Amino acid sequence: MRNINLLLFDDFETLDLFGSVEILGKVETFNLKYFSINGGIITSKQGTQIITQKITEAKPTDILVIPGGQGTRRLVDDSIFIETLFSFAEKAAFCLSICTGSVLLAKTGLLNNREATSNKKAFDWAMQMAPEVCWKRKARWVVDGKFYTSSGVSAGIDMTLDFVANQFSKEKAQQIATHIEYVWNSDKESDMFA
Repeated sequence: MRNINLLLFDDFETLDLFGSVEILGKVETFNLKYFSINGGIITSKQGTQIITQKITEAKPTDILVIPGGQGTRRLVDDSIFIETLFSFAEKAAFCLSICTGSVLLAKTGLLNNREATSNKKAFDWAMQMAPEVCWKRKARWVVDGKFYTSSGVSAGIDMTLDFVANQFSKEKAQQIATHIEYVWNSDKESDMFA
């Protein structure tokens, strides 16, 4: 079993998280765990409440997932959150961010001189927050080394399916997409929202 550490914060975007959770939860060898800085109940922008453990209880070398959402606007200037994210993202086997979660990851400096993307509606803000990142405006998602970043909300589903394809096989990713009756946009360069 391999742990998937989902790092949450108040006002995260529900589909950012649960689109990826739906995909990753279909992989038999993945064990999903929900964390936050202090543990306890975290509430999404849409009011969904999740019970989390303190991030210090996570194994740093597992796979890390960071959603986006309105909560990212506060956290870009939260030094404790950014330092904690840095320590886990640096050691993680893989790091997946959805939507503006990539801006939080970028604030750690780990995406400096790497390609990444973010939500198109927040793209100018992303570039302003982390100008050292090679931001790709026209991309459904981007893979640079162990870092996966996706553009807006539902793009995280496509990115996570690609992650499964890269870790296992394209056939396995397609089986999951078919099982959930989802039409997978498997071309990361095909971005109709750019």
